Amino acid sequence: MTKKLSIIIINYNSGLYLKKCLLSIRGSRINKNKYEVIIVDNNSKDMSIAQALTVQDINLLLIKNHKNEGFAKANNKGIEKSRAEYILLLNPDTLLNPEILDVIIAFMDKNKKVAISTCRVDLPNGQIDDACHRGFPTPLNALFHFSGLADIFPKSTFFNGYHLGYKNMDVIHEIDSCVGAFMMIRRTVGEKIGWLDEDYFWYGEDIDFCYRVKEKGYKVVYLPHIRIIHFKGIASGIKNHSYNLSTANKDTKQLATKARFEVMRIFYEKHYKHKYSSWITYLVFAAIKLKEYLNLRKYN
Repeated sequence: MTKKLSIIIINYNSGLYLKKCLLSIRGSRINKNKYEVIIVDNNSKDMSIAQALTVQDINLLLIKNHKNEGFAKANNKGIEKSRAEYILLLNPDTLLNPEILDVIIAFMDKNKKVAISTCRVDLPNGQIDDACHRGFPTPLNALFHFSGLADIFPKSTFFNGYHLGYKNMDVIHEIDSCVGAFMMIRRTVGEKIGWLDEDYFWYGEDIDFCYRVKEKGYKVVYLPHIRIIHFKGIASGIKNHSYNLSTANKDTKQLATKARFEVMRIFYEKHYKHKYSSWITYLVFAAIKLKEYLNLRKYN
């Protein structure tokens, strides 16, 4: 193991965003000999890889898949080729501040019980990407979130467990889960519990991984004083704030939407079904099916 940090980026038709992401990594204050960047391309049809390869003076390994293998499987491929003490899962549609990599590595070095750390993830409009600061989606947390009650009582420990809105967002603290757009992982823990669950194709593998990490008694920690920008939804085309920026076609949007709701079913089956009665399970799956139907109607 010769590197301190391996940065894994999964690319799927990310356009110029991938190149901009690499330029922000190259502009980091971290010594370039301490890190490597591994791009796993899921059979992109655009010019994103050709444009990315024009970035000079960066230690880059490219892995090309012959089909879209999804986020979890592609990340596991990249991790298998990595050589560093820490693994950073990073989306191609992100921009890093220059100091962030040095700061988060120093934090992980000092806090050995922390298996995963993340930062504040901002959308382009300056609002926080709430997926970076998550509670686990228990049936009650999900009910309050999707019904809007969490928004009415954002600081409530009872109503806003979905995004942990009652936490002090100005200090370092533990969370349940973060988003795979920026997830720093201690390699020894990833190897101990197994890496990403490949049952998840697109979405959900990050929260599943955090769940298994927490089950083993390790910590997932949020660092609010460092941040990145996440354009979010460039590959999928289903996020409102990036709808006009994405080049995703209707088929890709449908695929992403179906994947988004399929992960809800998979996560519940694996982690919650044995904890709840059959009638709660019935209601949960009915609610998922209804919400999926309503979302898919946009792309018909």
